[in-house]
Amino acid sequence: MRSGLKEQLIKKMRTIAWKDQSLTIQISQNRVKVPFVSAGLGNSWLTDVFDPPKQLTRHTKTNKELQHPLNKKHPTSSNKGLKLPQTRSSSIPTSSNKELQHPQTRSSRILKQGFQHPTHISLRDGRWEVSRREGPPEQFDVVILTMPVPQILQLQGDIVNMINESQKQQLECVSYSSRYALGLFYEAGTGLAVPWAACYVADNPCIRFISIDNQKRNIESPGMGPSVVVHTTVTFGSEHLDSDPAEVQQLILSHLQRIVPSLPQPSSIKFHKWRYSQVTRAVPNCPGHMILHTQPLLICGGDGFTRSNFDGCIESAMSLAEAVKPHLQQQFQSQAAKPPLDLL
Repeated sequence: MRSGLKEQLIKKMRTIAWKDQSLTIQISQNRVKVPFVSAGLGNSWLTDVFDPPKQLTRHTKTNKELQHPLNKKHPTSSNKGLKLPQTRSSSIPTSSNKELQHPQTRSSRILKQGFQHPTHISLRDGRWEVSRREGPPEQFDVVILTMPVPQILQLQGDIVNMINESQKQQLECVSYSSRYALGLFYEAGTGLAVPWAACYVADNPCIRFISIDNQKRNIESPGMGPSVVVHTTVTFGSEHLDSDPAEVQQLILSHLQRIVPSLPQPSSIKFHKWRYSQVTRAVPNCPGHMILHTQPLLICGGDGFTRSNFDGCIESAMSLAEAVKPHLQQQFQSQAAKPPLDLL
């Protein structure tokens, strides 16, 4: 895209970023019982894979703009069991807001409207009207869906008829693993006496990953209490998918006590059922996106259309960008004297 046209297009474009709390909890803050404590219950974790060993992953440059090396304060003892052959792992510092601060997004007007739960998508006067669980509906010129594929199929409205039979069969093939996550919160000044910031647990039937989250993210401060994040194994998640949450939480805590017996009693606990954790089967033979409607554009993407790692997410994002770009150019040229384009 020519730079002049690109600058004009950015000025004419308003992008709204909706994040559905029911889909993922990247940052869960507890400010009721324990002030100034936060923990990321999602996978704010990036792994560069070297394949072949001497070559960097295709998206290493993008990864570097989002990440920092794990716990620079304790470089020799910051992780346990995390290093895999031909890989390099890093964490995203504070929250998924980091993604919205990526250099490629800073020049456009992105308005993040917090947690929204879209329920209906329908055509209204040549635009998309998106209804949500709370709040009035809004209209957009382009809608990009990156939610888990099963929740795309749950949307109501005209979108139901936009998905043809072949696309529906492809989308129904997508499957996800499920996990549980716990956030343990402590008062400021509490010592945890754990020699690592993150630990990959290979030999426990319940727990796969533990992190001292404030250390992992390098956000330690005197006024902030420590927090611990625990992720379960895929097998445990599937076996207890419909179990009573209180029983599941107690099971996880009992396993955690055996793995890290030195942990003190937390002041508060946040329990989260991560129904759509990682893609186990993506849309087959997919370029990274799927167009459901062309005029106006309704398109979906995400790791469900590539593979379940960060490279897969970036690959789908680049595919989405290439697919959306000609539609934006066309709309810009036909709406030169009209109000800004609205994207969701």
